[in-house]
Amino acid sequence: MIQKRSIAVCIILSIVTCGIYTFYWMACLNNDANTASNTFGTSGGMVVLLTIVTCGLYGLYWAFKQGEKIDAAKSSRGVASGNSGILYLILSIFGLAIVAWALMQNELNNMAS
Repeated sequence: MIQKRSIAVCIILSIVTCGIYTFYWMACLNNDANTASNTFGTSGGMVVLLTIVTCGLYGLYWAFKQGEKIDAAKSSRGVASGNSGILYLILSIFGLAIVAWALMQNELNNMAS
């Protein structure tokens, strides 16, 4: 089941904890996207571990794949989907990953209701 999360609270916690909360948020986003798209690939914990080990490079790949998963989940529900993966990747490359995550969370919140 996809859990609705407050985007503002997630961003504030990410800032207050100096980025530690972002690892938890990343894992939750991944697990919720897996649930929404009915694909059970990489778990949230593994995504966090691979992102840390690769010094963030896996995080770029993950952002792109998240967009594909979310687009697949939206299209299976009959909603038109675009190229979210490219948007999330570009935002992440330019240092705006938290904006990409907020957009991901918004899409997942819409699917949860």
